[in-house]
Amino acid sequence: MIFSSIKNHDAFETYPDAIKKALDYLASHDFAAMEPGVYEIQGKEIYAQVFDAVTVEPDTKKAESHEKYLDVQYLVSGKERLGFTKNTGDYQIAEHIKERDLIFYQSVEDEGWIESRPGCFCIFFPSDIHRPECISGESMKLRKVVVKVSAALL
Repeated sequence: MIFSSIKNHDAFETYPDAIKKALDYLASHDFAAMEPGVYEIQGKEIYAQVFDAVTVEPDTKKAESHEKYLDVQYLVSGKERLGFTKNTGDYQIAEHIKERDLIFYQSVEDEGWIESRPGCFCIFFPSDIHRPECISGESMKLRKVVVKVSAALL
């Protein structure tokens, strides 16, 4: 997992090209003015999902992971807490939606938390389980962008 600010653009040079492409896209667009939807960056290999969500209590949101894609989660507006832990392979799967590359877990252990604010991004790799869109203070509406990057590009 990587957590940083889009303002740290100089540091992007140390990342793999596919991740740099995703971060360059995030740094160069006004997502507050864009319509929610899916935007191709490099076909199905790298694409952005712009959406609005409402933060919820962590116990109402299942932790998740992905097998084929990395998530580059970028917060446009609002604030949220994101849970994270290593995918040990030992957690019981609650639901596996293969066509969406989405695995939900019954529960996870040793979950850490980060507080995200506008301009922050978090990169979750297939080895990371994460729990996005959790309440930070009080429930609120968020605008988020999740850039999906095919793990095959790394």
